[in-house]
Amino acid sequence: MPNIASFHPQIVHFVVSLLFVGVVLRIISLSGKLKFTNHAATTLLLIGTVAAWFAVRSGTEAHGPVERIPGTRDLVIEHEELGKKTLNLFLAVAALELAALGLARKQTLARYGRYALFGSAIVGVAGAFQLYEAAEHGGELVYSYAGGPGLRTGDPKDVERLLMAGLYNQSQADRRAGRLAESARLVSEMAKRFPGDTTVRFLHVESLLRDSKDFPAALAAANAITMAPTDARWRARQATLKADVFLALGQPDSARAALAPVVAAFPANTRLKAKLDSIK
Repeated sequence: MPNIASFHPQIVHFVVSLLFVGVVLRIISLSGKLKFTNHAATTLLLIGTVAAWFAVRSGTEAHGPVERIPGTRDLVIEHEELGKKTLNLFLAVAALELAALGLARKQTLARYGRYALFGSAIVGVAGAFQLYEAAEHGGELVYSYAGGPGLRTGDPKDVERLLMAGLYNQSQADRRAGRLAESARLVSEMAKRFPGDTTVRFLHVESLLRDSKDFPAALAAANAITMAPTDARWRARQATLKADVFLALGQPDSARAALAPVVAAFPANTRLKAKLDSIK
């Protein structure tokens, strides 16, 4: 069979939605008030169990690259174990659902089919708790450990984007914590690795201004960024940073001169105009 590791995110979302809703419908069906919920619950639980099998298989195929990330191995193993426990519980649910279908066909055994449905609901609730834990661990791998970049496409660019995000977020955290030298170092590394990225170039200007306090270097870096004259977003960003540098140098006239032509070119930018008006 083909490797389906890259489809793990899509599959697990089907599993979560199908099985959670299936368990809820099964519990509702036991009240006897909404007849449609009986067969709807069976359908969702059976399809969800099949999807859970594929989720476990795709997760097993995907785990290698993820667990090699430092600090993730124990969490990956626990996530896998929870996934397997969830599958086993819903295999039991599926067996009870099929048994109930078979018993319902024989009038003399129909009451035993209802017992099977009660059993399905009880085991299903236990399975839902396991499913929630497995999903929570999977989310932790993605959001707390960044597991999986490059796994789906095999494209090194995915890993580069992860690196960029890590450098950016850590630099911002360092700046907020007052570790300005560390923030400057990380932004500088970002600028070296991604010299053609306009956003990174402006982040570097901002870091030279705020972290390093190297105002001449910040001004030179801002002036070196070229863009289309009609690019309202980047021209406003460039003018704002240049104005901030001039203000840090104690040159308000130069700050106004940096802002004025851009305000004239883009009069709808009220924030830029407000900044110009605030400079005395």
